[in-house]
Amino acid sequence: MSNLDIQKIREDFPILKRQVNGKPLIYLDNGATTQKPKLVIDAIMSYYTDMNSNVHRGVHYLSQISTDAFEVTRRKLQEFINAAHDYEVIITKGTTDSINLVATCYGREFVHAGDEIIVSAMEHHSNIVPWQMLCEERGATLKVIPMNEEGELDMEAYKALLNEKTKLVSVNYVSNALGTINPVREIIQLAHAQGVPVLLDAAQAVQHIKIDVQELDVDFLAFSGHKMYGPTGVGVLYGKAEWLNKIPPYQGGGDMIKDVTFEKTTYNELPFKFEAGTPNIEAGIALNAAIDYINDLGIENIKAYEDELLAYATEQLSTVEGIRFIGTAKEKSSVISFVVDGTHPYDIGVILDKLGIAVRTGHHCAQPVMDQFHIPGTVRASLAVYNTKEEIDALVAGVKRATAMLV
Repeated sequence: MSNLDIQKIREDFPILKRQVNGKPLIYLDNGATTQKPKLVIDAIMSYYTDMNSNVHRGVHYLSQISTDAFEVTRRKLQEFINAAHDYEVIITKGTTDSINLVATCYGREFVHAGDEIIVSAMEHHSNIVPWQMLCEERGATLKVIPMNEEGELDMEAYKALLNEKTKLVSVNYVSNALGTINPVREIIQLAHAQGVPVLLDAAQAVQHIKIDVQELDVDFLAFSGHKMYGPTGVGVLYGKAEWLNKIPPYQGGGDMIKDVTFEKTTYNELPFKFEAGTPNIEAGIALNAAIDYINDLGIENIKAYEDELLAYATEQLSTVEGIRFIGTAKEKSSVISFVVDGTHPYDIGVILDKLGIAVRTGHHCAQPVMDQFHIPGTVRASLAVYNTKEEIDALVAGVKRATAMLV
């Protein structure tokens, strides 16, 4: 923790100075979205006051500087995840958009009747529903890697699921509902041994864990800007060039074409082949500032601090009578989900909100996870680099107060 000045970091986030219900805001819903440092907010303002123009199309000055700024972000993203080429970085609306792109385009080209897609039992709905839709459309089958009561994947079952019918494996790097860090290297290696490509949903990983797509040898990787201190409405799909060149475009429109006639359209080269229409320009440019912010702090420093905070929160919450943690994997990242005997998660969340403490309650877009544990939902506290032990203490006191009122 000595590597980071947390109080100085907190000064970078204007919203942390506000009050909620007359109490200082304690924001523990970072798995849903992180707050934004002033650096990012200023970048959005700068776009609209200094360079507002469309990108990739204009010869005039504002269009040129907007395009340059937008493409700087692409190159920064390439470095951030260590992609081999900047054209392997597709700018999308977010993780959901990225996964749907692969499901639609890869599925259209490579998935047929009788084929199989593998996901895991702990996926977010965004990494379940697109594959269900694809399987229904193509006559394929969705297979599910089971997990144990600790919230860890059954890797022996995964090995048994892989076969000559498997066309793609799509799993999360970190579970949004449980905090489990999955053994993604082993998942990828086992799939590749049978010639099967892998997509990683890194929405809950990229802000906590250093990701090197070449070291992982992953085929596709999806994540969102708004969960890594950046704006909403922008995200990334990384894809190996060999796959991106093999699959058809996602949408038709401006920028994804080279030539259009009524007889035939010739598609643009990567990455523009997958970027139809005007992008969320200001968000794309401001994402550059978010990456700079993470790089300045150091992703390893962030992880070390958050791991210590997670251990402290788990220890302190264990003192709550009747608490049951949902997701107790040995490898976890920045998420604590729990229920308390005799209470409903929603009721605890409402009482915590009255105390100025923001947590997430419900199924967290992971209903199959809740079904496995036979619960309607959990209280989820998800951590970021600006959270403190004092905030954890307030959370624990708030949960104890809530359970005293409810039980």
